[in-house]
Amino acid sequence: MDFTENLFLLGGAMLLLFFLVSYIFQRLKFPSLLAYIILGVALAGLFTPRELDIVDQIARMGIVLLFFLLGLHFPLARLVNISRRIWKVGAMDIGINFGGSFLLACLFGFDILAALIIGGVAYATSSSITVKMLEDTKRTNTPEGEFKLALLIFEDLAAPVLVSFLVGLTLHGVVTPGAIALIFIKVVIITAASILMAYYGFRRLDVFVQRYMTREFMPLFAVSIALIFAGLAEALDLSKLLGAFLAGVILSETGTSKELGKIIAPLKDLSLPFFFFWFGTTITLGTGVISPVALVVLVIWAIAGKLIVGFWGGRIYGLSFKGAIRAAFSLVPRGEFSVVIAALAEPVLRVFLGIYIVTTATIGVYLFRKAPALADRIDRRFGSRIKKKSA
Repeated sequence: MDFTENLFLLGGAMLLLFFLVSYIFQRLKFPSLLAYIILGVALAGLFTPRELDIVDQIARMGIVLLFFLLGLHFPLARLVNISRRIWKVGAMDIGINFGGSFLLACLFGFDILAALIIGGVAYATSSSITVKMLEDTKRTNTPEGEFKLALLIFEDLAAPVLVSFLVGLTLHGVVTPGAIALIFIKVVIITAASILMAYYGFRRLDVFVQRYMTREFMPLFAVSIALIFAGLAEALDLSKLLGAFLAGVILSETGTSKELGKIIAPLKDLSLPFFFFWFGTTITLGTGVISPVALVVLVIWAIAGKLIVGFWGGRIYGLSFKGAIRAAFSLVPRGEFSVVIAALAEPVLRVFLGIYIVTTATIGVYLFRKAPALADRIDRRFGSRIKKKSA
């Protein structure tokens, strides 16, 4: 049978499978993205290269829309406000989780580019997993909930820039001061141009966008801006995700972020599972893990690094001892941003990173659920001593 005759059957079957595994995993209180990755690993051998190419194209649309929706949450004023409040903890997070994992990877013999990718994968806590767990456990409106959301937002802001640097370096093939400087200049130019367009251009479209928000052509307008900016970023040898994120920031200046998000989110929900599934199909377990010892050490550091940032960062932010402990045990899971960065790696390293992501996400979900009980136990044992010292 010709491929085109199978297209609708294949697409329908995949969406049904995504529905079933997502339903099962959510009933088990595990994140859906793990289900899609595992499904991709399991079914990789059943797809032809041409079929996987179609999956890849849909996957790209899904991840572009994810970063576009992320940008919609950050008008310029909010960007500045969040940066002022959380920058110290954010800098600590980058140093410990990105920098620490990068150094460990170097010590285990990975080349500079591979070590940078490993550091990028290790850096960001999964926003989707953490927010979902906060909602499920009704801990969103707690003091540590506010701290975790602020730190996640900082990571959300840093992730597109980090991805863009890594994409640029992978295209250059080598890490040199000149390559880093060139990428930095490009990032500054596209970011500055976007800010100027947002402030002096798109801010004036607020009446137009609000007036026609419910018309059928508004999704066309919003998605067109996302794709154009993603394409411009790619033309500059930067990540399309940075372009999509900046497109969201630009349109957020119309004051209609929530409304635009509602009309774009269904498109993202349909296409994003293909990205995690596609990532799973690129993981060939038969090739083995390049350095099991390094994997174990990096997973241990993934947990320790987030515990350090969660606790000390929480204390800097103003949390109580017990609240900081709860925050510390809630930041371990890696997820969507880690997968995006892992997709830049060579196939053998991708297997290593795929196992890393699934392991940290699973352990992270477990620790998140146990965080209140662990915080109570640690507070009973050490809390009184800490309070006496601080007094």
